[in-house]
Amino acid sequence: MSDGFRLGLFTTIVRPEEKAILGAAGARGIPVVRLDDSDVIFGLDAPSATADVVLNRSVSHTRALYAARCFAHYGTPTVNPPDVIEVAGDKVLASLRLAEHGIPTPRTEIALSPEAALKAVERIGYPAVLKPAVGSWGRLMAKVGSAEEAEQIVEHKTALASPVHAVFYVQEFVPKPDRDLRVFVVGDRVVAAMVRRSSGWRTNAARGATTEPLAPSAELEELAHRAAAAMGGGVLAVDVMESPRGLVVHEVNPTPEFKALNAATGADIAGAIVDHCVEVGRR
Repeated sequence: MSDGFRLGLFTTIVRPEEKAILGAAGARGIPVVRLDDSDVIFGLDAPSATADVVLNRSVSHTRALYAARCFAHYGTPTVNPPDVIEVAGDKVLASLRLAEHGIPTPRTEIALSPEAALKAVERIGYPAVLKPAVGSWGRLMAKVGSAEEAEQIVEHKTALASPVHAVFYVQEFVPKPDRDLRVFVVGDRVVAAMVRRSSGWRTNAARGATTEPLAPSAELEELAHRAAAAMGGGVLAVDVMESPRGLVVHEVNPTPEFKALNAATGADIAGAIVDHCVEVGRR
């Protein structure tokens, strides 16, 4: 039973993952306070407490971050904490943090103007990958194989005049097998891992990649723990590629989907998340 404990669930829409979380909370006798990110209003004064901890499941990085900051202002803990959302949800900040902790990543260059972006691509070499600093599901990414392609992509991004495209995040194209590895870390343990395979260069499950369960090696598990700890810990999906020079972390997702991972492994991921929230809320 919950002993009066209440879980806040901050959502945009209720996807299979959120349904699983609601089911896991219900199975534990934990009442859930539903918080719609398009409806909640935050004032400067702390409102009456609605939940002991809030689990962020918003699909918007911006909404998630500002909401977590507001909840922190009220003294309500969140999963994940705002600093974790801010760093892990921004590829530039995440890359800097991973480098600071000595965690191997693809070679990366960051540029603040179109001219510098083209120089960054030349420094990385072809093919190179241009990514938005904030984004998921492999959207708005471009693989460029020549200077002409780089000029076209940078010109298009500049013409969009969006803050998302004002910073140019350039990475090497990692020659890897037709797969990458996802390791799901909750608190201090790995709860599940999978292989994502694709005939294309992007291996996101949301883009149709096939999945299969993975028993992580000691090396992979240690790397995932280190990457998650570098972000600040919590509920994190660590994405890893097998490069010619060894395993490299290319992303850490602070609000990960897990429908495909759950289907591939049968792990009780939602239950692990709810248990972690209870632990955080009762600290």
